[in-house]
Amino acid sequence: MKKIRRNRPGLSQGARRGAAGVSTLLALSSLAALSGCSVGPDFVASAAPDVNGYTAEKLGGTSSTTGVGGSAQRFVKDMDIPGQWWTLFHSKALNRLIETALVNNHDLKAAEAALKVTKEAVEAQKGFFYPTITGTPNAYRSLQATGTVAPFLSNNASVYNLYTPQVNVSYSPDIFGLNRRTVESLQAQADMQRFQTEAAYLTLTSNIVLGAVQEASLRGQLEATKKAIKTMQDLLVVIKQEKALGQAAVADVATQEAALAAALATLPVLEKELAQQRNLLTALTGGLPSEPVSETFELASLHLPEKLPVSLSAKLIEQRPDIRAAEENLHSAAALVGVSIANRLPTLSITGNAGTTASTLAGLFVPGNYFWTYGAELAGTFFDGGTLMHREAGAEAAFRQADEQYKSTVVTAFQNVADSLRAIQHDADGLKVAVFAEAAAKKSLDIVLAQRKLGQVAQILVLQAEQIYLNAVVNRVQAQAMRYSDTAALFQALGGGWWNRPGELARVDTYAKPDIFPIDKLYPGPQQEVKSSDYTIVKPN
Repeated sequence: MKKIRRNRPGLSQGARRGAAGVSTLLALSSLAALSGCSVGPDFVASAAPDVNGYTAEKLGGTSSTTGVGGSAQRFVKDMDIPGQWWTLFHSKALNRLIETALVNNHDLKAAEAALKVTKEAVEAQKGFFYPTITGTPNAYRSLQATGTVAPFLSNNASVYNLYTPQVNVSYSPDIFGLNRRTVESLQAQADMQRFQTEAAYLTLTSNIVLGAVQEASLRGQLEATKKAIKTMQDLLVVIKQEKALGQAAVADVATQEAALAAALATLPVLEKELAQQRNLLTALTGGLPSEPVSETFELASLHLPEKLPVSLSAKLIEQRPDIRAAEENLHSAAALVGVSIANRLPTLSITGNAGTTASTLAGLFVPGNYFWTYGAELAGTFFDGGTLMHREAGAEAAFRQADEQYKSTVVTAFQNVADSLRAIQHDADGLKVAVFAEAAAKKSLDIVLAQRKLGQVAQILVLQAEQIYLNAVVNRVQAQAMRYSDTAALFQALGGGWWNRPGELARVDTYAKPDIFPIDKLYPGPQQEVKSSDYTIVKPN
């Protein structure tokens, strides 16, 4: 059976030739795209530092003592961190406050919006991988000058209409990977913003935990100070009664009044700090000071986690959002080196258009009124005063700068973890000493008060014992709070467990990695290597 080839409805032979021209243009574009490659360095992530831990000696557990926050803590090697690590403090009020902040905090919302901006920039740049097709339907009504006629009109009319609908196609094949490297750089910037968003998330949750602990500490210090003031007030009443009976001197009354006034002077300072801390927690949740958060915190309501994670040093660079962001910044800088190299190479542009023109709408489909054209243009820069050369050198310098910034971020991250581990160890010892000091100061005060009733000690010794006991109580509260704060700081230093939250980031590339461009074939002759850390840029001499 013979195959019958039918013309498409409404298209004449000329129209088919026009469509064929556009098809040829698209085919050439596809061929050019397939033959493309990418100049510049291919990014390879840096290896983790070759170390076995964060401290010179092996870490064990911490000491323990009695009272709030006195539990011993144990370091667990390679223990994973939950996505909601703050729940380990077993505080429903803290959980509610963080949930509110994650919904309402404006800095976190701004970071999420910035992430959206970078993602859209990537998708916008990807559009240059495809041809640009535009339509320009034109319609004109014209009057010819006197003595002339429109040569294409059969009726020799001086007033005529002209309709010219046409389709324009333009495409620049990505021969040397200019667009691919640009997309790669933008994608790296988007990934950097993703990790900066994670860093904002971690900073927010950590600040709320630290804020809650600080509020609890201030409440404890206020409570201890008020108890000490009550004791001083009761003693002042006794001394005044003794003076009335002739058993105490005026100096004893004045001395006790001075000590009481000094203790009372500490209350406004603590109350101011507590009010400001409440304002901070309100602001972190996106609220205004006139509508403070309802949750309040005391140290006794917080549980001290007894098992603490110590991630392998090789994992820290995967877990810390700031390291990941610095790595993506380095990745973007590497891609921009390729962009600067590609800008020095020739570019190919393919254009074409097809359409029809007639003086009547019906005539648009008349054979002979169709037209099409397509062509290509190769352009290159022969002289620019060294502009492109210096831009390439600047891109390489920016790459080395990003490399050093990445290394600095890694060093700081390891320092943060080591500082937190050391702090946790010394905090436990400090609390143990503070509890002992408080007990000793209380015992001394009780003895001095008993001796005073017997008239065996001077009033000045009583005042000294009172002051020592008050300081010991405040120090104990601060030492308790320090254990909670530095525990939270360790979770923050290790990355905060963002990888365990459902639907969060995964370390995958969302763009196709470009092929390595054989630069030695394009530029025959000796090559020059520009090395920086674990990355190498190869460029022509």
